Amino acid sequence: MIAFIEVNKTYPNGTAALQNINLTIEQGEFVAVIGLSGAGKSTLIRCINRMHDITSGKLIVDDVDVSKLKGAHIRKFRRRIGMIFQSFNLVTRATVLSNVLVSFVPELPMWRKWTGMFTKQHKIQALEALDKVGILDKAFMRVDQLSGGQQQRVALARTLAQNPDIILADEPIASLDPVTSRIVMDDFKRINKELNISVIMNIHHVEIALEYADRIIGIRKGEVVFDGATSKVTQAILQDIYGGKWEAEQAAIEEQASYVG
Repeated sequence: MIAFIEVNKTYPNGTAALQNINLTIEQGEFVAVIGLSGAGKSTLIRCINRMHDITSGKLIVDDVDVSKLKGAHIRKFRRRIGMIFQSFNLVTRATVLSNVLVSFVPELPMWRKWTGMFTKQHKIQALEALDKVGILDKAFMRVDQLSGGQQQRVALARTLAQNPDIILADEPIASLDPVTSRIVMDDFKRINKELNISVIMNIHHVEIALEYADRIIGIRKGEVVFDGATSKVTQAILQDIYGGKWEAEQAAIEEQASYVG
């Protein structure tokens, strides 16, 4: 369970990124966070794994006060939380398997880190993760030989290999064409349901969020202005979340999607 309790986040320049956030996310939920660029979506999800520190309030993950963790405790905590980025963060000149094996580096003894030698069990887990996202046959290909969608699936496999309880995804389909986006979203949905992994996703593509997520959190100027089931989202609610700029935002997203496609 993830609980935001009166959480505020203010950046050093005085920008209030999050204001009075109160949320509870149960294990196994698929949550999409939507809102205008700069509304605080990325900040919200990045506070969960301590990529950003909160300024005040409490952020609790399974009875752990995240803001009080230090040093090795933060690193151990982050092992339970996978992070997927828009940019994939892969070593493109290395093989797919090598990129997935990277997820085990933090737990290796120093001599294995120096030599790059992974155990048989690590290799099995990495191959199983690739199988879960349907690209086991690409294991020994270089990443730069893959399509954008396949690269995002490698990033997802790398996250699955660490056996997380939670997956945070920061605009995971922003650079993908519409068809590939749905293939990747199908992976997220299947993993969410079959493995009971919580998925919290920051996403601009609202129509896809409404199709795949169970719950929508709408952020405007750092505040939660909507939190409810996907089925409860109306055009009026979307207009409120986007501050009256709903149509303009969607037009911009559609234009970008046509360019990517």
